[in-house]
Amino acid sequence: MINVIATISLKPGTRAEFLKIFNANVPAVLAEDGCIEYAPTVDADSGLDAQVRNENAVVVIEKWETVASLHAHLEAPHMLEFRKNAGDMIEGMELKVLEQG
Repeated sequence: MINVIATISLKPGTRAEFLKIFNANVPAVLAEDGCIEYAPTVDADSGLDAQVRNENAVVVIEKWETVASLHAHLEAPHMLEFRKNAGDMIEGMELKVLEQG
């Protein structure tokens, strides 16, 4: 199993619309072969001094059975459509693909 943390930087003021489009796509992703978990997250108000909050970011927490499953996910038709619909809102992305140490 691999864990993926995708931090998506958004243009200011677009997070609500981005999440609407993203969440509409979640059921299709969860139905993909090899998908264990797939969920968008945003910064919580924790009151912790060490926390750096970003109102223009969405962090996607993913779990996949294999790296091949992740590759297939990135080329799935619904993901291509998602990128077409949400791409103008995205300023950048950082991807971490992790395995248990």
